[in-house]
Amino acid sequence: MTSDPRAYTPYHPRWLRQPVSTYWWLGKWSYFRFIMRESSCMFVAWAVLYLLLLVRAVGRGSQSYDAFLNWSATRWVLTMNVIAFLFVAFHAVTFFEAVPQAMVVHIGRHRVPGYLVKGGHYVAWAAASAVVAWLLAGA
Repeated sequence: MTSDPRAYTPYHPRWLRQPVSTYWWLGKWSYFRFIMRESSCMFVAWAVLYLLLLVRAVGRGSQSYDAFLNWSATRWVLTMNVIAFLFVAFHAVTFFEAVPQAMVVHIGRHRVPGYLVKGGHYVAWAAASAVVAWLLAGA
């Protein structure tokens, strides 16, 4: 009599596990959005690294800054920055959509509606973007 290690025993029941496809996240739009949000962290990391490289180039003088600008003008860096911008914006939007569930705000005994909490984040984002645009325009 051979004993199958997966066979039922009183001390170790056989688990009921359905096989899951590697591409399970393509089955529903919400799963796909979840995976895209998690993947967007790589592009957020690229944006931070790019900013740090820019700061280092500025700190090393005009020659280093010019070399950084020339490198930044290459096709692959421009493409990477456009893709990173789109993913960072997606990351921010999905974060703001989750804020009302994660951050419950009360004024006195009354809970602030979720759309006001979310709206406050969008207003702050728009204000910060306006300030940055104003500074870049040569204030």
